[in-house]
Amino acid sequence: MTERETALETQGVTMRFGGLTALHDFSIRVHRGSIVGLIGPNGAGKTTCFNVMTGFYRPTEGKVLFEGRDLTAKGPHEVCREGIARTFQNIRLFSNETVLQNVMIGCHVRTPLNWWETPLPFGVGAKKEKEIREKAYHLLEEVELAHLADECAASLPYGAQRRLEIARALATEPRFLLLDEPAAGMNPQESQKLMAFIRHIRERFNLTVMFIEHDMKVVMGVCEYIWVLDYGVLIAEGAPKEIQADPRVIEAYLGEEAVADA
Repeated sequence: MTERETALETQGVTMRFGGLTALHDFSIRVHRGSIVGLIGPNGAGKTTCFNVMTGFYRPTEGKVLFEGRDLTAKGPHEVCREGIARTFQNIRLFSNETVLQNVMIGCHVRTPLNWWETPLPFGVGAKKEKEIREKAYHLLEEVELAHLADECAASLPYGAQRRLEIARALATEPRFLLLDEPAAGMNPQESQKLMAFIRHIRERFNLTVMFIEHDMKVVMGVCEYIWVLDYGVLIAEGAPKEIQADPRVIEAYLGEEAVADA
């Protein structure tokens, strides 16, 4: 990668679960403002990597640095406050709450309400609640879900639920956004829209974006740089064209047919 300001860096990250090593000596640098991808076969350690970066796992060895600050020992809520947000491979919405309420929950990271303020229909609590509601609605407009604001989150189509989860992540005002298989379950038309959407939110919210994805058309179409994991080990990194041509990646993951289709 060319020399640019680093947003996030992992230094020798190893993650063991008993006798299983899910990640081994994983070291990367993600440049600020870039859109990058993490790919590899199922079980390669990609989601484990995201869990380490976002505080869900504390690595057995190594460090995670965000904008130069060591986040290795911080929990998920602390990492979120630092400016890193994520979505999940399996959508995790508050399914019984409305679309608007799901995004409002994300807003509370930056605009907390004290317990004694919540029940009051006036004063500071009411003002904060109004600000949160307006912010959440504007985010729904950004992801084209404002017309569904009062619908139950569980009633949304799959693609809309994906966008809602991203809107909730954006509500925390991140500077670094991790997306875990955002194109999963999408048809080719939806995947094309997703690529444009990722570029849009990167520019609109001044983000660095990193995502895990199996859809190679999406990966090759939107990523500026890609890392490839296999059995927890980084086997390749580079620009999309370099990754497509790398014999180790073709053998371990892509296959000749996938390269031709991407």
